[in-house]
Amino acid sequence: MLIKIKKNGDLIFKKFRFRCVLGKLGIKKNKKEGDKTTPRGIFSLGKLYYRSDRIKKIETRLKCKVIKKYVGWCNDPNDRKYNKEFDLNSKKKGEKLFRKDHKYDALIAINYNTNPAIPHRGSAIFLHLTQNYKPTAGCIAISIKDFLTLARYIKSSDKMKIG
Repeated sequence: MLIKIKKNGDLIFKKFRFRCVLGKLGIKKNKKEGDKTTPRGIFSLGKLYYRSDRIKKIETRLKCKVIKKYVGWCNDPNDRKYNKEFDLNSKKKGEKLFRKDHKYDALIAINYNTNPAIPHRGSAIFLHLTQNYKPTAGCIAISIKDFLTLARYIKSSDKMKIG
């Protein structure tokens, strides 16, 4: 099944329609690292990551991983771990997944620019949480309530169509 992300801020899956927010500068086919756009295309889903200290259990058929303090995502185009999960203790440049705010209390990695990861094409594109629906740096964000509903019904073979 397709999870459809519309440029008007709708996320549609089966009978569900959720409000979502996209990158500050909209949807773009040729995304670049740091350009504040959400990539256009059809992408598979990666793991669901969550903070077990904030969310006890997520009902889902996706592979899950608990976010610990040292879990990060490499956004350094010159690193061989570019656009992959990595250990922040390694002193490499990356985005911390264990955050004070609640954006990454739960997230699903979107397999954009992953196989292979092409330097400068963009990294760390997630479906994550929002409380205020402010535009993102390129991710897609929905409310915790909608995220938990969506997580219950999607499976790893589903794809996300953006744009």
